[in-house]
Amino acid sequence: MLDTTFARQQFPAFSEPTLANSAFFENAGGSYMCRQVIDRLNSYYQNTKVQPYHPYPQAQLAGQQMDEAHAAFAKWLNVETDEVYFGPSTSQNSYVLANAMYDWLNAGDEIIVTNQDHEANGGAWRRLEKIGIKVTQWSVDPETGSLDIEQLKTLFTANTKLLVFPHCSNILGEINPVSEICELAKAHQVRTVVDGVSYAGHGLPDIQQLGADIYMFSLYKVYGTHQGIMVVRTDMAKLLANQGHYFNGEIREKRLTPAGPDHAQIAAAIGVCEYFEALYQHHFDNPQASDQEKARAVQNLMIEAEKKTLAPLLAFFKQHPKITIIGPESVENRAPTVAVVIDGHSSMALAKALGEKGIMCGAGHFYSLRLIEAMKIDPADGVVRFSLVHYTELADIEKLINELTAIIG
Repeated sequence: MLDTTFARQQFPAFSEPTLANSAFFENAGGSYMCRQVIDRLNSYYQNTKVQPYHPYPQAQLAGQQMDEAHAAFAKWLNVETDEVYFGPSTSQNSYVLANAMYDWLNAGDEIIVTNQDHEANGGAWRRLEKIGIKVTQWSVDPETGSLDIEQLKTLFTANTKLLVFPHCSNILGEINPVSEICELAKAHQVRTVVDGVSYAGHGLPDIQQLGADIYMFSLYKVYGTHQGIMVVRTDMAKLLANQGHYFNGEIREKRLTPAGPDHAQIAAAIGVCEYFEALYQHHFDNPQASDQEKARAVQNLMIEAEKKTLAPLLAFFKQHPKITIIGPESVENRAPTVAVVIDGHSSMALAKALGEKGIMCGAGHFYSLRLIEAMKIDPADGVVRFSLVHYTELADIEKLINELTAIIG
């Protein structure tokens, strides 16, 4: 079982006086930052705020710290170090990737996208229609919001080159069977891009096991700084055109970051891995454990802790006559990101009222407008979303239930 007290001690936000007596339920929009990242960030700015890699000690140290971040995430994600890329955000990374495929994709080629995605992993690919790419939509069930693999099977053609889909919806919380989908795509010689933004904060996945050609997530939703991480498998990277300065085309770290890397944030990113390592060392006594054994153990710790707090929240929502859960009603096969609509109450007004009571949550379409529209939810008002992570306590759930009951009856 996760030692929640220990976990929360790693986050300065929980000792911040201005956040006392509040409960944080908008982790899907951005989690709290762990102290390991904050310490690394402060250290970089104080000691090595220089251009990295130049031939003097401080610059060499700065570059070394950036290199260490790439290597650390590669271990936790079970990929090679040169397959890890940092960028300004997942939205920006998606945009860059779509442009990097101009030389690989040709007029008449086809790509499959979904309407379950955050727009960052949909819009950039849909724009490729302007260069003659055919875009086919893998549509959700309008009642459940789920994606049906049997329907996907009918969408592949001889011209399909790319499939883009989410690991987990930021509205539904439902976890898609990524390994099965990627295997199906490979059988049709189709490449895959997976948006892991709404999944990675609940435990970093084994990319090797998933089988995705490209996997992306946002570090600021995984206890770190505001940047995105991409895993681009080596054979896929060879198909992508340089997006940086022409003279940097052979420098791997710069090919997919046209704006240039944020040195300090990349160097500080290793703090996320240090936090996960601290969780492992606190809970387990196996110094011989492999990197992937550690990753699985930490992920299981986080998931089980999340189920413990998610279960009573779902139970309350299910029994309340005014509340409709958007997505799965069970703790199984879902992330603890729960969206609801409440009869007789505006989502926006309700989120504001809860905020005044110390319940920090969000409302709207959360950039999944196509999904909201497909499910016939008012896009102007959207849903109220409560997103938990492993450091959420049962006391937070009790506070939410009490405050919500007081407002809606």
